[in-house]
Amino acid sequence: MSQSEEVEDSTAPLIEHLAELRTRLIRSVIAFAVGVILAFVVAEPILQFLVQPIEETLRALGDPSPTLQYTSPQEYLFTLFRISMVFGFALSFPMIGYQLWRFVAPGLYKTEKGAFLPFLIASPFMFLLGATFAQLVVTPLAMQFFLGFADVSSIFANLLSQAAGDVAGSVPEGVSVDTAVVPASTDGVKITFFGKVNESLDITLKFIMAFGLCFQLPVLLTLMGKAGLVSADGLAAMRKYAVVAILVLAALVTPPDVITQMILFVVVYGLYEISIFLVRRVESKREEKLRAEGYYDDEDEDPLMAEFDEDEDK
Repeated sequence: MSQSEEVEDSTAPLIEHLAELRTRLIRSVIAFAVGVILAFVVAEPILQFLVQPIEETLRALGDPSPTLQYTSPQEYLFTLFRISMVFGFALSFPMIGYQLWRFVAPGLYKTEKGAFLPFLIASPFMFLLGATFAQLVVTPLAMQFFLGFADVSSIFANLLSQAAGDVAGSVPEGVSVDTAVVPASTDGVKITFFGKVNESLDITLKFIMAFGLCFQLPVLLTLMGKAGLVSADGLAAMRKYAVVAILVLAALVTPPDVITQMILFVVVYGLYEISIFLVRRVESKREEKLRAEGYYDDEDEDPLMAEFDEDEDK
């Protein structure tokens, strides 16, 4: 075989893989575009659902008709586009994941396919679980903290004004209300919440993305444990470092309120402990399989250590 023929044989598989990758990418992009279009059709109801915690908090604080505003002509349209992009990707993820699977699966062994496919299914489920938790639990608590803080501050300001005698007293006896001179208010500028649509949506989407990604922790660590990259004992020994890392993560991805940060810390640390349990189960199943295949005996608990000891003896 000539050298040119050898080069052609070596490049043929690469070209086939690139053609396969192009086909999968094109189908994924088409699925994403269709998802964006479908999400844009219902973007307005989705927006109403996402800002519902703000609406409920404002009503609880006494605002009978909560209002969000936009200050530029294109702001509302771009807000709907953002919603369409995020939820369009969520709608198209099953197809995108399927295309990824079809591209990767031919290069995997049967056992590797059986190990990888459950995680491909579990990942979107855990993200949806985290996003639901953020929308139904975390965002309402954060809105109550932020918006309620201004209400509490106004109460303290009124108490201080009354103590200083700045609030007008009652109308003196014998003087009608029409002729009474009411002094001008000296309480300062009235501070009122006029929420912008894009900024209110931004904080909600940050919560959804942060908790959705954090809920991927058991999936990621279990997959790494199945690949032998981490162990349950190693994860347990890293608990104190994990606590510090989770606290830093909570401070970075959540607004500066202690309640939301503590919620994220408790949730992520709980997921870390669940990950240790899942990795330990993976290791137990691997050990049982090795015992069934004869790699373990009654005296040696770790075949790798046993082989190391034999080399040392030699």
